[in-house]
Amino acid sequence: HPCSGNFPWARGNALEEYTLDRMENELTEASRRLRDLLGVQPTTFAYPCGQTFVGRGASLQSYVPLVAKHFVAGRGYLGEVANDPSFCDLALLNASGFDGLDFPAIDRLVQEAAAEGRWLILAGHEVKKEGQSQTVTTTALEGLCQYCRDHKAELWVDTVANIAGFILQRRQLKPVPATSTRS
Repeated sequence: HPCSGNFPWARGNALEEYTLDRMENELTEASRRLRDLLGVQPTTFAYPCGQTFVGRGASLQSYVPLVAKHFVAGRGYLGEVANDPSFCDLALLNASGFDGLDFPAIDRLVQEAAAEGRWLILAGHEVKKEGQSQTVTTTALEGLCQYCRDHKAELWVDTVANIAGFILQRRQLKPVPATSTRS
């Protein structure tokens, strides 16, 4: 997948060399292929490396609007705060890094988000017993799963698509505030 060319392994497919047209073509073609091959229409998008731009310098552009156009939600990476469901931008949701954390660190993230009524999205790479920097350990994942089972009456654990769909539906049901006029 494309990432910034600052990652040496991404230089041949660097986001700095992309245009919005190229990104939109890749988004729609990948969705078409998944639909044709698997019979499912993708409804969410994970920003590769959490990066939301194409181009560089004066030609740098966000492709968040493309994600908003083609998907219900887009998940970022390494966000600093869990999402406020009443305010968050569904096209660019914050996700906390899950890689390399032990269960006590994950528990703190869950506790903070729950105390504030926020939507915590955990994003990680592979799952292994032990691992490098891009690994969620099986011990940490098992601890989180057990915690979620133990607190299932208090937590909503679901896919980004389902929670984003719920938020979108709730937002559409809210009455639009009347605009005031000055005399």
